[in-house]
Amino acid sequence: MTAQDERPDSPRPSGAGPLLLGVRHHGPGSARAVRAALEAARPRVVLIEGPPEADTLIPLAADEDMRPPVALLAHAVDEPGRSAFWPLAEFSPEWVAIRWALEHGVPARFIDLPATHTLAWGREGTSTAEPEGPTSAAEEPAQQAQGETVPDTADERTGEGSGEATDENAGDDGPGPVADTVRVDPLAALAEAAGYDDPERWWEDVVEYRGTGGDAFAPFTALEEAMGALREGDVTGGPDRDSVREAYMRLQMRAAQKEFGDDEVAVVCGAWHVPALREKRTMAADRALLKGLPKVKADMTWVPWTHRRLARASGYGAGIDSPGWYGHLFGAPDRPVERWLTNVAGLLREEDRIVSSAHVIEAVRLAETLAAMRGRPLPGLTETTDAVRAVMCEGSDVPLSLVHDRLVVGDVLGEVPEAAPAVPLQRDLARLQRRLRLKPEALERELELDLRKENDAERSRLLHRLRLLGVAWGEPAVSRSSTGTFRETWRLRWEPELAVRVAEAGVWGTTVLAAATAKAEADAVSARSLADITALAEHCLLAELTDALPVVMRVLADRAALDADVAHLAQALPALVRSLRYGDVRATDTRALSEVAAGLAERIFVGLPPACAALDAEAAQEMRGHVDAVHGAVGLLGDAVGAVHGDLRVRWHSVLRVLSGRDTVPGVIRGRAVRLLLDDGELAQDEAARLMGLVLSPGTAPADAAAWIEGFVGGGSGGGMLLVHDERLLGLVDAWLTGVSGDAFTDVLPLLRRTFSAYEPGVRRTLGELVRRGPDRGSGVAVGGSGAPGFAADLDDDRADAVLPVVRLLLGLDDDRARIDDNDLAGVAG
Repeated sequence: MTAQDERPDSPRPSGAGPLLLGVRHHGPGSARAVRAALEAARPRVVLIEGPPEADTLIPLAADEDMRPPVALLAHAVDEPGRSAFWPLAEFSPEWVAIRWALEHGVPARFIDLPATHTLAWGREGTSTAEPEGPTSAAEEPAQQAQGETVPDTADERTGEGSGEATDENAGDDGPGPVADTVRVDPLAALAEAAGYDDPERWWEDVVEYRGTGGDAFAPFTALEEAMGALREGDVTGGPDRDSVREAYMRLQMRAAQKEFGDDEVAVVCGAWHVPALREKRTMAADRALLKGLPKVKADMTWVPWTHRRLARASGYGAGIDSPGWYGHLFGAPDRPVERWLTNVAGLLREEDRIVSSAHVIEAVRLAETLAAMRGRPLPGLTETTDAVRAVMCEGSDVPLSLVHDRLVVGDVLGEVPEAAPAVPLQRDLARLQRRLRLKPEALERELELDLRKENDAERSRLLHRLRLLGVAWGEPAVSRSSTGTFRETWRLRWEPELAVRVAEAGVWGTTVLAAATAKAEADAVSARSLADITALAEHCLLAELTDALPVVMRVLADRAALDADVAHLAQALPALVRSLRYGDVRATDTRALSEVAAGLAERIFVGLPPACAALDAEAAQEMRGHVDAVHGAVGLLGDAVGAVHGDLRVRWHSVLRVLSGRDTVPGVIRGRAVRLLLDDGELAQDEAARLMGLVLSPGTAPADAAAWIEGFVGGGSGGGMLLVHDERLLGLVDAWLTGVSGDAFTDVLPLLRRTFSAYEPGVRRTLGELVRRGPDRGSGVAVGGSGAPGFAADLDDDRADAVLPVVRLLLGLDDDRARIDDNDLAGVAG
């Protein structure tokens, strides 16, 4: 049965023309009022502000698998990154109008400027399209478009990857300052006239918390009059974005009136547009405004949206700070304040906070009292928040921030049916998500993967392939339970704009595997540096792109053969060596990779000493980082390269000896080379002390000596503990520092401060105590032989045995007490 068949006598007078319902986008009060007005008027067609290309997608709103919040996504076919969203929540008036039309068999149509023009509008002038559609409160023109733009390039993405709608009036020769202010935020102007300093609070008091009073059309009539008064002085000097959109909407209204009748048309749009749509304009004038608009070919579909993306704080100008609160107001059948505070209590109890029923009762009473004192018809979010802070959070904002994040904003993620149009890559991704049981969620969560399990290994490959495609659904995180290569930790969070990234990646292939392979091959050819290619090789191994890896390795070998810059080679080697470790866990053949890595290491060994000569301070610090990276890479490389290349560690130690003894090498690198040799056991402590003594002798410039100290004991490499346990080295540093002249001390102070500030507080405190008591005052420990001051020459067996019970407890060896000899564990003869 259609709405015309079952419609009662309409309360609207005959000849009143189309029913114009001016709304606040994402407003639950507006949504309820729209539903009441449609029930009263029973129009034969409903026209909604939105892109007309989405008309064919409207029936999907009735699908049982469609769960708001959702958004209409439009993107340019030849440039998927140029895209726009039209978000709709359950409490959005547009969504209510769509559902009412579907439930009553009434046609629903979108009448805003087509997306084909919206996406092309800013193509020449700006890099991102300006949005069109319901993103603002009462259609604030500076953010009034329904769509949410997604930046065209990675450089334009901010924060979590989201982009803000650009100012539609920028560059227009618009009205004066007062009119500009009204156009930017008409609600603020109305709120100020009513004596409110907060437009959100004014809207809630006059619309959200009040009923229709028996007249379903009264709120819209009053709002139309107010917007008409605000627009009286709004006369622009040319065809700005608003006038073009309104001209198109008027043409669509005329066509609907001609088809269904003047009184049978209902229009749901932003309140700002209502006076312009009511205005009488000729068709010729409206068509003249639309003549010559730029166009691009566009595709459109439904995509999931989140409450967090409806909030202005997330980067999108959606117009509401509290979508979770508004969703509660719209969905609560009665007693919204009591139900809200009950939900808050439940959340706090889940976080192990003591909240009883008495707390809820007192919070309700306090919220109602605050509302009465402030002259509000009902407690709003401000009153309930104040009550929660005082009663349930004991004045603390820490648990209150949790309430705001989880409830006031919320992490609700919408769903769209499988029947919604999608690029083949999106369908393949959805299939993999179902098979691997990886459901997209708006709430950030950690995922622990054990790569020895096939399902976890496939999950890892999928996430790595998506990262390579620029779909950052998951980010690798540091594992808290294990550091083995068979463990991976991911931090997952699905963001709505990732649908655009998937559409962009669709140009590379129809499946995730094919697209990632093609993207990796293209990136290898276009890579600018050797380090980029080695990082790409690592990604290919992690993502198990066996078809792309040969291409990447061929490009890597060619670039490595031609690149003579030691710094570039040193940057490339660590990622390459890390990739060799994945052969064990992922069963990947890394023989070709090991050959390239060994070749890079050989070239670094030859070229590093000359490259370290005659460097300034900044270049020396950078080269020190390269030396550390190569040292770690050679340690990992180990025996993986086989006997063909000999023992790389031995040759690397020879290079370090050369660096430590050349006067032309900066002090920070010489000191670092000595330290690395000492840590690897290739240099005796006596020899290290001799080299330090030479460097800290009066003949060495103080700045060079300070740089050597920074290289030897600086940074977070345990240099502080070395000085703590070897007082001979500490005495050398102390004696040198006390002998530096006053003028030279000013020059070396920044270096020394940088060196010692990196130590842990406990290490700094211990060093201070050792220096304060001086090298000649022992701590009661016998000093003999050639040992360092404060230390005995031999191991103290009694003190070593004293720690064995604790070690056994930590290792879980208590049950083996009878079979294990204490002295054997300690490594001493008993």
